[in-house]
Amino acid sequence: MAKRYKSLKEKIEQRDYSLAESCELLKELKSTKFDESVEVALNLNVDPRHADQMIRGAVVLPNGTGKTVRVAVFAKGVKVDEAKAAGADIVGNDDLVETVMAGNIDFDVLIATPDCMGLVGKLGRVLGPKGLMPNPKVGTVTMDVTKAVNDAKGGQVAYRVDKKGNMQAAVGKISFSTEAIKENIEAFIAAVNKQKPASAKGRFYTNAAVSLTMSPSINVDASELMDIK
Repeated sequence: MAKRYKSLKEKIEQRDYSLAESCELLKELKSTKFDESVEVALNLNVDPRHADQMIRGAVVLPNGTGKTVRVAVFAKGVKVDEAKAAGADIVGNDDLVETVMAGNIDFDVLIATPDCMGLVGKLGRVLGPKGLMPNPKVGTVTMDVTKAVNDAKGGQVAYRVDKKGNMQAAVGKISFSTEAIKENIEAFIAAVNKQKPASAKGRFYTNAAVSLTMSPSINVDASELMDIK
């Protein structure tokens, strides 16, 4: 393991790469039999203790994530049929509360209509630590369940800055073309850039890097990322 990691690290120069260069270099870092995820790691010059500097949202990647996503929906009435028609894997309300409370969490994304949030609130202790609580800021609390399910299935990635200003996200697979990887990263960065707070001074990105699931990271020119719209 250590020998493999060291040999990969030797391929990476100690400098900031352009985004295009880093995407090409990622292809040279694949060293496992499985299809590794492409991951972006950012350090933002923000203070999340201030509400206006808490960066959080979601973006649908143009080339998807490469993952099969199981979606559960809390809904009532006609919204149950809408969710099923959109391709949700699990749909329910009171029965779904019992299922989750029993520890059966067989889904990756949870969507809820606003009138079901009272039910979902009962599950905060179970769903919160797993990052599965629906939230209107990422589009998972909505009456438009069709769009929410389609987005989740079609490659939506949620992101949130932690208390130290760090943010990480998986934005595709190494089996994607170099161009598809670059497009996904650009879409992710553009979404984050749109949320730069007016109160955040100086450089928005302190550090930026890309990597594979099992590879060392490649430093990316943070100033280039700020120009992505």
